[in-house]
Amino acid sequence: MSRCRTLVYAGFWRRLLAFVIDSFLFSALVLPLLVGLYGRDYFYWSAEQTSMFSSYSVFDFLLTKLLPLALIVIFWVKLGATPGKLLLDCRVVDAQTLQPLSWKKALLRCLAYAVSALPIYMGFIWIAWDKRKQGLHDKLAGTLVLHQGDDYADASLRELMEALR
Repeated sequence: MSRCRTLVYAGFWRRLLAFVIDSFLFSALVLPLLVGLYGRDYFYWSAEQTSMFSSYSVFDFLLTKLLPLALIVIFWVKLGATPGKLLLDCRVVDAQTLQPLSWKKALLRCLAYAVSALPIYMGFIWIAWDKRKQGLHDKLAGTLVLHQGDDYADASLRELMEALR
């Protein structure tokens, strides 16, 4: 017996929490590397620096800018979501086919993040009001973020007991 599932879009707060989780996980990965390369002084801004945004080297750029973007794209293509989204039962899919993202679509979505961040992150905030919970980056890349939580409410007791065997 096949059941027709309706699409459940991941909303703004769920996606924001996934972002926070991903940020903590990424920081736990990168901070020890930065301390190992530059020492604890890396995190202190000093008056001698020419600007607050000066960077230490190409390794700084690779670890703090390029690595996160590469990991995000790899997670989208290989697992269908970043770790934060996986923990919250979300999947990033192609909006037309509902299939996992291709490398091309994942790269486009990642680049579209920059557009969503312009002006004052409105492309991300848009998720809260959109009927399909798409941010500007989702619309530009043709993607959806679906919430696929386990819903046992419509399963009979017999089906649940058989699943446990």
